Amino acid sequence: MNRPSAKVLPAGKLPVKLLDRFLKRYTNADKRVVIGPSVGLDCAVIDFAPRSNGFLLLKTDPITFVAEDIGTYAVNINANDIAVMGGVPRWFLATLLMPEGSATEKGAERIFSGLSRVCRGLGISFCGGHTEVTYGLDRPVLVGCMAGEVKKNRLVSSAGARVGDDIILTKGIALEAASIIAREKKEELKGVFPAGLMERCRGFIKRPGISIVKDAGTALKSGRVHAMHDPTEGGLSMGLFELALASGVGMVVEKDKVIFIPESLKLLEYFGLDPMGAIASGALLLTVHPDDTGKITRALGKVGIKSGRIGTVTGKSRGVRIIEDGKTKTLKVYQRDEITKIF
Repeated sequence: MNRPSAKVLPAGKLPVKLLDRFLKRYTNADKRVVIGPSVGLDCAVIDFAPRSNGFLLLKTDPITFVAEDIGTYAVNINANDIAVMGGVPRWFLATLLMPEGSATEKGAERIFSGLSRVCRGLGISFCGGHTEVTYGLDRPVLVGCMAGEVKKNRLVSSAGARVGDDIILTKGIALEAASIIAREKKEELKGVFPAGLMERCRGFIKRPGISIVKDAGTALKSGRVHAMHDPTEGGLSMGLFELALASGVGMVVEKDKVIFIPESLKLLEYFGLDPMGAIASGALLLTVHPDDTGKITRALGKVGIKSGRIGTVTGKSRGVRIIEDGKTKTLKVYQRDEITKIF
């Protein structure tokens, strides 16, 4: 008798229940691991020197959707997860896999140069890694590993949201999705959209930028921030779900308060993609004491970062819900990022 074939997993993050099972079954941590692996948590926190007043933060994340400016994506995406813990990104290592048959010396140098430039701009030391040309790839894959530090009394976690908190979103969605589409589908979209719109979308990684280091730092100085999380794969919907799951709370989000980037909406609509489920680096989710919402949004505005309150943290039993067209319903969660549909 033939055994049933193994279930094939779709592109994107592992299903939440499966990942949760793997993390609980196969990971282990010693007593110096202050925050270890769990769904929705942004990076590991290590009490590396117990007598010091600081923690070591560790994070790794790959870049797989784009080839152009891959270094900009890799450094910023990893630095963001350090920043949402209240920390400062300090040291970066990169594993670069280049496709056999198309890798060139010039292409490799361009990636290294980009990594170096972005690290210098953020005050990060680019201090090692691994590079190889390998088979089975159709584009470069860059896996970053970022280490940072945070004072023990400044540590923030995505597990810190409290019932009654306001939920704030910075910049808007979906910056990264629009940038990726404009870069990877530029030939297909020639003549469909104005050249100026396409150029703006390509430049979203730098302006307004996919880094949320300034967003997080400004918010922390301006009010009582209880939790932060950067929505990446699965978009804002997955980011909200992960934040709620990590904190053991529910949420109510008002869709008409969500900041949507007009250019992003146009590109995503063309491909039939929902912006709520499209990769959204560059935005920052925060839960804050409601008395401090105004102070935090005003402070962000003063440094040129658009932001706004989009909802409220509720009890866990109420789940994660969204108010749309006057009706309240369960928030749709995108286990597979919308952008994977066009690759």
